[in-house]
Amino acid sequence: MQEQILTIRQQILEAKSNGQKLLAVLLDPDKIVLENVNYLIEKINGSPATHIFVGGSIVQNNILEELISELKQKTNLPVVLFPGDPSQISVKADGILFLSLLSGRNPDYLIEYQVQAAPILKKTNLEVISTGYILIESGNETAVARVSKTKPLSRKNLELVLATAQAGEMLGNQLIYLEAGSGAKEPVPTEMIEMISQNIEIPVIVGGGIVDLQGIQKAYKAGADLVVIGTAFENNSHFFEQ
Repeated sequence: MQEQILTIRQQILEAKSNGQKLLAVLLDPDKIVLENVNYLIEKINGSPATHIFVGGSIVQNNILEELISELKQKTNLPVVLFPGDPSQISVKADGILFLSLLSGRNPDYLIEYQVQAAPILKKTNLEVISTGYILIESGNETAVARVSKTKPLSRKNLELVLATAQAGEMLGNQLIYLEAGSGAKEPVPTEMIEMISQNIEIPVIVGGGIVDLQGIQKAYKAGADLVVIGTAFENNSHFFEQ
């Protein structure tokens, strides 16, 4: 009998139910030099990473397709788009986080870009994973806040963040992504991760401001199902060798 191949979402749900923690390396095409991609892939293959996310708040260079092609050829990890807007869609990836910025009230990021992306995605075989995206105050203005022209939610207002996550779940989001932002001074508070993970059923992704392996473990212990490492790996390709 042929074994059923799980979707990316099913794999995340199964990991959650089994208590297995997941790790994604986020690659921003604007911060990648293609000549160094083989070296980066080697480091990712030797790391505990379970997923590769590709995207950024603004992607201005034209290496997205080539970068994903290289990743697909040289790693077996799922490559998931983490787009800032519909221009960052590539049929070469395995899936896409279909993000709605629940923490902001800019209609472009709540629904307008999703409307633009939907007809494009319908013509692809990409796995579309509905994701409620919540930006958390992190001590400095991040690229996400600047580009989306939205304010992050206060890191002290746990009830508001929880209500936002619960609203996302009730709207049908399949994942909740708590984001401190690229290069954040402070990560998402552990007490916030704990409160949300205990009060929603869907998996929780946490990213931004995590600068060491201890930070990853703290997020896991608080209840994060998947942790995303971006800037720390960009700045130090030996990050996972600590």
